[in-house]
Amino acid sequence: MSLPAKTPKITPQEYLRSEATATVKHEFHAGAVLAMSGGTYRHSRIAANLIGEIRARLKGSPCFVLESNMRVRIAGENRYVYPDATIVCGPPQFDPLDANQTTIVNPRVVIEVMSESTEAYDRGAKFNAYRELPSVVEYVLVSQDRPQIETFVRRDDGMWLFSTCSGLGVGGSLRSLSIELPLGEVFAGLEFPPTVNVAATSERS
Repeated sequence: MSLPAKTPKITPQEYLRSEATATVKHEFHAGAVLAMSGGTYRHSRIAANLIGEIRARLKGSPCFVLESNMRVRIAGENRYVYPDATIVCGPPQFDPLDANQTTIVNPRVVIEVMSESTEAYDRGAKFNAYRELPSVVEYVLVSQDRPQIETFVRRDDGMWLFSTCSGLGVGGSLRSLSIELPLGEVFAGLEFPPTVNVAATSERS
């Protein structure tokens, strides 16, 4: 969850200088600095599982996965954000304003592990911002309270194809990269009520 910090609006350059020595991560939204709270055990476990599974499946390809300490700059929205994971294909492109190379501008896939406090933001304003990046072709939302992954894939006509899969026995996927993500592995080590383990998949434009 992000909370407004008690600071006046600043420039991106000022934000980057401050963030280089900060002990707590902050996002930057059009001059406003938002402090990020720490993650929960479930959030951390899911994110670690995801990154491990994705890395294993991308070996030998030009694509690689990055964890949540790597920022993404959305220049058109004047934002700097910290996704839970990103996938880059080919050489990374770094924000020219960031001499420390801690900000990329060309993620292909963006992944957010949702919580109750961030779900509306992840589905709404944050997704709208990511869509402004021409490099982004897939946006992935991962639930914490149920074994479920939702994906949005950008089609050639600019529309987004939505699909969801639920249940520990389901084989999810990152469709833009043609790799499988078994939900049993993504949510390994976590327990859910039996009523939310029913397998289901669906998709729509």
